Formats: sequence, structure tokens, C-alpha cells
Amino acid sequence: MAHVDAGKTTTTERILFYTGVTSRIGEVDDGAAFTDWMTQEQERGISITAAATTFGWKGCVVNLIDTPGHVDFTMEVERSLRVLDGAIAVFSAVEGVEPQSETVWRQADRYRIPRLAFINKCDREGADPAAVIEAMKTRLAANPVLVQLPVGIGEGFTSVIDLITMRARTWDPDNFGASFEDGPIPHALTDDASRAREQMIEAIAEHDDELMAAWVSGRELSAEQIRKSLRRVTLAGKGVPTLVGAAFRNQGIHNLLDAVLDFLPSPADVGEIRGLGTDSDLQTRTITAEAADDQPLAALAFKVQSDDAGGQLTFVRVYTGILRVGDAVLNATKGSNEQIGRLVRMFANHREDIRAIEAGMIGAVVSPSGSGKLATGDTLCDPRSPILLDAIAVPNAVMGVVVEPETDEDHAKLMGALERLAIEDPSFRVRTDPDSGQIVISGMGELHLEIVVDRLRREFGVKANIGNPQVAYRETIARRGEGENKFVRVAGGPGGPRGEYGHVQLVVEPTDRGGGYIYENRAPESAIPQEHAPAVEAGVTEAVERGVLAGRPMTDLRVQVVGGSYHPVDSNNYAFKVAGSKALVAAATKAGPTLLEPIMSLEVVTPEESVGDVLGDLHARRGKVAGITVRGGVQAVACFVPMATMFGYATDLRSRTRGRATHSMEFDHYAEVPLHIRQDLTRARA
Repeated sequence: MAHVDAGKTTTTERILFYTGVTSRIGEVDDGAAFTDWMTQEQERGISITAAATTFGWKGCVVNLIDTPGHVDFTMEVERSLRVLDGAIAVFSAVEGVEPQSETVWRQADRYRIPRLAFINKCDREGADPAAVIEAMKTRLAANPVLVQLPVGIGEGFTSVIDLITMRARTWDPDNFGASFEDGPIPHALTDDASRAREQMIEAIAEHDDELMAAWVSGRELSAEQIRKSLRRVTLAGKGVPTLVGAAFRNQGIHNLLDAVLDFLPSPADVGEIRGLGTDSDLQTRTITAEAADDQPLAALAFKVQSDDAGGQLTFVRVYTGILRVGDAVLNATKGSNEQIGRLVRMFANHREDIRAIEAGMIGAVVSPSGSGKLATGDTLCDPRSPILLDAIAVPNAVMGVVVEPETDEDHAKLMGALERLAIEDPSFRVRTDPDSGQIVISGMGELHLEIVVDRLRREFGVKANIGNPQVAYRETIARRGEGENKFVRVAGGPGGPRGEYGHVQLVVEPTDRGGGYIYENRAPESAIPQEHAPAVEAGVTEAVERGVLAGRPMTDLRVQVVGGSYHPVDSNNYAFKVAGSKALVAAATKAGPTLLEPIMSLEVVTPEESVGDVLGDLHARRGKVAGITVRGGVQAVACFVPMATMFGYATDLRSRTRGRATHSMEFDHYAEVPLHIRQDLTRARA
């Protein structure tokens, strides 16, 4: 995991070459990387989808997923981290900790994943591993434990010193670094290595009592002692073993592979798997299971991919038990049964048929065309021991575009293609505008939607016109509001239609920003019978999706149904659904409805002479500068800016700085829209 262009895929290519999965090293820039198998990845030189593969190293089996670095594909990182036990964070020795580095680090924090750090590109001019380590401490609140020193830096980078064994390792350039030689530390670096080793031991001992006791007693510490202590510290999340290297020049990968085995957890280290079970009284309860083959099955579907034959590949991580071909398993998320017909082990887009996926392993279920579809986040389990694992967090879409098929034939093809793409990528949304009837697709940014549209044309042969990007505005409320609606339709007399009656009283309140939509039914059953409660919720939820101000979905509000009444003969679900919907509109209209817009976190790295132009442009875009940092001849401007003003920014920035500035941008939060813009948006709705 890393910021775009830090070298994840280049590092992965070397790992696969040295472990024998591939017979040649593919380069990202040539479009020949093993894990960048999509046409769009090969053309653009970036990773778009998370590619899973498996390899062996020193008697262990390792599952690896190479994730994208661009923020538009953050869903790929999210679902990968949800099912993996450890992570390698790759940093460029030149650029250091970049914005997406922080994002993926926070994602790993959320899942409490132990990780290694690999400071890549130590062969590049301007490389400064010490500055990267300092930035990890200040920007990531991490505790990096440096276990290697580079010998030379930039063009002079030749080898690394292992501070645990106190040996220098040099790779043979004649065979692409496949072989290496361990030798004594260069005399000029002996003192530096000794000091660095003391600092490493002190950093480990601070969090490991066993090593601390041995260290303060003055006993000689063996390499094995240090490794075991650092492993305990890493698994506890109290330290991050940090290595250095240059993947493009084939230096440092063997050490990184050894560090994966030495310091990152195996499935056995993860211990208990928690989830919700269902007992005979249909009450959910928290249950635990050990990560072992002889336990009942518990597996999580974390990625869906369309199959060339029209079927579907569903990637699964098996936590406990064994998933076998021919098994009839329970989809605990949907409450349906699934028959496992075919299993494969994935090597990027290549596959190998297998008979079973054991505990701790990753594989894929092949579903034929037309069969029931598994979805991202579904739990597969033993029907006799049901368990529901935590689902995968899905980020909210922040941008949309209108898609218009050219012909009626294209319309049918378009809807089928969009359905498949939405199943593959939960962060991609499709909806039909209720007013205009237009099809709106939404995603994480311009590049995300650009890739989707490109796939529509190439993979599905859909001819469609794409409208201008649209911002994913949201509505919310500023204060508490009460609403009530009584839906009454009088009966038509003897033999005529029956009457209808539904009466709902509710209260809306704002939540903290980011609180989402919360629904609570607090009405007594004497007011709203239990059989009509789901209809009330459905009506309220539909109204929340429609909004009350500008036709945008509402968020950051709590809705409490507090009362109502019913008629013993005329009440039905339709009446309560309509009453719930209209009561929500009435309450929200009184509660100071307002509009929210997505605010992006932007970092611009620009030469000093262009800083003035960059700042002036950001001010015109309603940007708020958070800070400016000097980084060796360039300045990094951190800023918060509304997404609505940022379309086409890359082209504009290039022209202002003659192509010398770079930028990275990601969604940060929602904030209230200024009054004059809100008025324009609501007028457009009217």
C-alpha cells in the first residue's frame, strides 16, 4: 500500500520474480507488469484494481495483494486491508510521506493491521531516508524501527547494512539481483552502524520487557532474540520495522521478503475471529472462532470480478474451516444457500483450479453466468454454525456524470453493463434521476469515472455520450424539527374501494458531521402496529433519499418516529409509507434545511517561483490553505478546497507552472455550501 508512484507494483514484480512465480521482471512503464493486467493499467502505467497472487518463500505460503495508489481507487485498498493480516507500506525516499500514504495508513490503523515500511528509491537523486522516518513520526504518528542502513545514497547507493546481523548485503546486477553476497560492514560506516543498532534495540526494548531486561543487564543480544522481540512489538502495533532499498535496481527485496516472515502475522497469530451468530430464538449474539482448518467454515467475500465467459469471480478470504468444491454453504448476509462448483487460486488475472481453500488462504469462487451472484462483503459459512462477519466499509461517491445511450439497443446494453460494474465496485453507484429520467453514474473522482466509461466502450461495446461532471451534494438540517402527516382516503361506500389510513409523527435532529442517516422507531405499538413499522421506515428513507431542498440525498440527521395512530380496518402499508414520507418532509422543512458539498484535501508541490500563482488560483477556487512546507527546492501547499471548483485542475496547474508542479487530491469531509451557491442550486431544482 502506498501513494501513487511510490513503487508498489515495481516492488511486487521483483517479489514475484525472486519467488519463482514469474520468469521475467515486468516494468510498469513498459505496460508489462504482471499485476497490471487491465488494458487501462498498461496504457496509463498505474494500478487500477487490486491484484491478488500467491507465492512461496522459505517454506511458507504468502498471499499478496498489490493495491492501487490513486485515491480514486481507495475502495480497492479498503477491501484488501479488511481481509489481510499484515501490510507493507512503501514510501519514496525522495517524496516521503505523501497524502495517499496518510490515507492508506489510516485505513490500516482502522483495521489494526501490523505493518512494515519499505523506503524505496534510495538510488534516486534527492533520496533522504532519514527525512522519511521523521515524517512517519510526525505525519503518521508511527513508531518506525529502522532495521537497515543504506550504503551510499542516490547514484552511490550500492547495498544495505542489516542492523540485526550487522552484515552488509550487496546484490549482483548481472542476474537482476537474484543473487547477493553478505559481507562485513564497510569500515567507514562501522561507527554509524553501531549507533544505529543501539537506537534500534532501544526502540524495541522500550515496548518489550524481555529484551529490555537482557539489554540493561549488558548481555550480548543474539539476532534471533532481537527478531523475536521486534515481532512481538510489531504484532502489538507498537512498532514498524523499516527497511530501505531500490526496487527498480533490484536491491532490498530479499530482505523485505524475510521481514514479512520474521515480523508480520500469520493467520495463526490473528487468533479469534469475531462475528454475529444466530441462535434458535433468532437473536443475534457475538461468537468467536479459532483460525483453524478443523473449525466450522467462516469466509468473507471481499472482491467481485467479471469473468471472460460471462460469469463471476468472487475473491474470498477463508478465516476458519475449509471451503471445498461441492460444498453447500450459507450466505449469512443474504440468508441464502450457495453451491460451490469451482474454486481457483489467482495469480493476477491467471488462475489455477484447486479443490479447497484452507483457513488463512485467499482464493476465488467461480460462478457461472446466470447463477445467483455473491457480493462484496458477503459472509460464507457452515449452515450448521452460522456466523456473520463484519462487512467492508464503502466510501461515499463524491462525483457523478450523466450517461446517455445513443440508441435504444445501447440503453439495454448500458444498464446491464452498469449493473455488472456496480457489483464489481461498491464505490461506484448508478441511479436514474427521478425528474429528468437521466442515468447518473457516481464515483470517487474524475479518473474513477473516466476508467468506468472507458470500460463501457471497450469491454461492453456500449456507445454512450457522457455529460459534464456533477458534484455529489448532500442535504442536511441545522436544528431540531417536528413533523406529522395523516394520510386519509375515505372508503367508496358499499362495494367500493376500501378506505386508507396512516398517521405518523416524527422528530428530526442534526448529528455531528459524518454521522450519516440514523432511523429510530420509538412509537408504541398502540400507535403504529408492528406490521406497519417497516412501511413507515421505507417511506421515511425514500424521502431522505429525495431530499427536501435541491433533490439531493440527506445525511447527518437522526429521524425518530415518536407516535401516530391507525384504523383497525382502513390502515395498510401504503398509507403508512406515504404518511412517513410526508412527515419527514414536513419536519425537515422546519429544521433549517441546508446543502453540503464535498471538500477535498489537496496538496500541490510546486517550484518556489510558482507559489504565488498557485496560491492565487486556489483562493479563486474558494480554497483554504492549511500550511506550506519547504522540501528541498520546492514548496508543498496543503489546502482544503471544494470539489465543485476543481474540475480540470490538472490541466490548469500544468499551464500555470509550465508542467513543473504536481498535485494529489482526496475527499476529506462535507461542509455547508455558501448561501449564494445554495440559492443557485435550489433555483435550478425549482
